[in-house]
Amino acid sequence: MEILHKETDTKGSFYVGDPALAEMTYSKAGDNLIIIDHTEVGEELKGKGVGLQLVKAAVEFARNKKIKILPLCPFAKSVFDKKEELRDVL
Repeated sequence: MEILHKETDTKGSFYVGDPALAEMTYSKAGDNLIIIDHTEVGEELKGKGVGLQLVKAAVEFARNKKIKILPLCPFAKSVFDKKEELRDVL
């Protein structure tokens, strides 16, 4: 499954499908931080690990850009709570 990414000056998202069947959105807070604010997975993809893949895509993005993530979205926060190997970007 391909995770796509789009970004504007102040916001961005990681998503699957067009129109999006699953999407995780974020806001930029300066040059060194993104804030994950929402994750939504459509019924046809629920239970298939797509939400986790969206979070992992954001983590790889943050690692490549050398920035941090603040997960305000309850789903994203729960992933970081469970997956210690992803916490280096917090």
